[in-house]
Amino acid sequence: MPAAAAVMAPHQFKSKGAPTLVHVREAARFDRDGLIPAVVQDMLDGTVLMVAWMNREALERTLETGESWFWSRSRQELWHKGATSGHRQKIKALRYDCDSDVLLLTVEQQGDIACHLGERSCFHRDAAGDYEPPPADTLSQVFRVVEERKAHPNPDSYTSRLLEAGSNQILKKIGEEATEVVMAAKDGERVAEEVADLWYHTLVLLAHADVDILDVYRALQQRRR
Repeated sequence: MPAAAAVMAPHQFKSKGAPTLVHVREAARFDRDGLIPAVVQDMLDGTVLMVAWMNREALERTLETGESWFWSRSRQELWHKGATSGHRQKIKALRYDCDSDVLLLTVEQQGDIACHLGERSCFHRDAAGDYEPPPADTLSQVFRVVEERKAHPNPDSYTSRLLEAGSNQILKKIGEEATEVVMAAKDGERVAEEVADLWYHTLVLLAHADVDILDVYRALQQRRR
């Protein structure tokens, strides 16, 4: 069974040459209806945004334009994601699974909305039908808990009490935790635990200042260049 493979983002195809395009075209295994499912993932935190279907023409247009194109089974036509709403998806990477019969599109989601209902992700309900955004990376999950403590304070919650104490107390804690990280690094002990404490208190600061963690991720993406 072949290993899962990655395809470079479209803007890199020109420098890599035609063989890369030929490879994904030949590797993708379409079903008897000429379709292949495509899972769409946010580049910032790994959130699964949606699942749609592609035929060969949709894949071709995706590779050529650098934006996601799909095949609508209900309308029996191609559709360019976001062409009407403006919520386009810029392809950052394209992968296929070990059986070559599922695609994974890593995208920069315009407007932070992928769902036609106005939600960031189509998977915004849990098994019980309750509203619950899908899990992302660990930092994002912890940040959403901090936001929940801010929106619905709990006197028994340390996070709620720290948010209530205000910016001076939060900044003091960040200073203390930063010092403990330095000391732990010098001693070579508990570095992971102390960094976790620093990151947690930084997330509290972000929530207190109404700064979304996705904005931090966007800034970090700029550091990769």
